[in-house]
Amino acid sequence: MDTRYDFGTMVQDLVYVKEVAVSSLPEEVQKQVQGIETVFAVHDAEGTQLALVANRNLAFLLARQHDKVPLAVH
Repeated sequence: MDTRYDFGTMVQDLVYVKEVAVSSLPEEVQKQVQGIETVFAVHDAEGTQLALVANRNLAFLLARQHDKVPLAVH
């Protein structure tokens, strides 16, 4: 098959979801999430953090609500 596909537009729609230990976050953020040991960060393709949320399901929902394709990072 010789059909070309421009993957450049697809990359713009991807976001990465990864689990983050609250203890690794700045102190001011830690104070806001007392009682939670881990949160989930949503990053764009360049690695810029877009959001921190309380759980994985919320991270995926947030991404989809903004027309993004979430991918889990281990």
